[in-house]
Amino acid sequence: MSGFASLRLALSAAVLGTLLCAPQVSAQSAAAPAQTVTLGPSGLPLPRFVSLKPARVNSRVGPGANYSVDWMYMKAGLPMEVIQEFDTWRRVRDADGSEGWINQSLLSGRRTAIVAPWQRGKGGRINLLDDPDKDANVVAIIEPGVIGSIKKCDGQWCEMTFDGHTGWMAQSQVWGAYPGEKFKN
Repeated sequence: MSGFASLRLALSAAVLGTLLCAPQVSAQSAAAPAQTVTLGPSGLPLPRFVSLKPARVNSRVGPGANYSVDWMYMKAGLPMEVIQEFDTWRRVRDADGSEGWINQSLLSGRRTAIVAPWQRGKGGRINLLDDPDKDANVVAIIEPGVIGSIKKCDGQWCEMTFDGHTGWMAQSQVWGAYPGEKFKN
């Protein structure tokens, strides 16, 4: 038998052995894949939410000051989603889906969120509640598109502050926290 044929036979046996000895995966575990966290070059997770530090921030078409400005954001505290990193530059996405590059020095780890930006202009309102319970008392009524500071999220509810009013809002109603994400700001 030639060396090539014996190598092919050995590889086939190894693959077959791996398949036969592989642990059986139940339908339940196959339906719920494990969450894996991807870390960027900074050591921080990608994607992740941050907010803008200053009131005027240039979003560029590439990762560097020599790239042209594509967009200027005019609101400090605006939540952004970091989706890529290159050196000191972060590729971000806003609540409307626009993407660009912003220097990391203009971004803060302070978490903020926009209330139901997908409902802006549709006349809906979201209740800010005194407890994380749909039947709790209403603290304030918030219009879609309003930005608030997140104090914490428990995976279903976020405790937020809007212009001095603090309360709870369903996590599914904010853009600035991932579904099921738990954290304290």
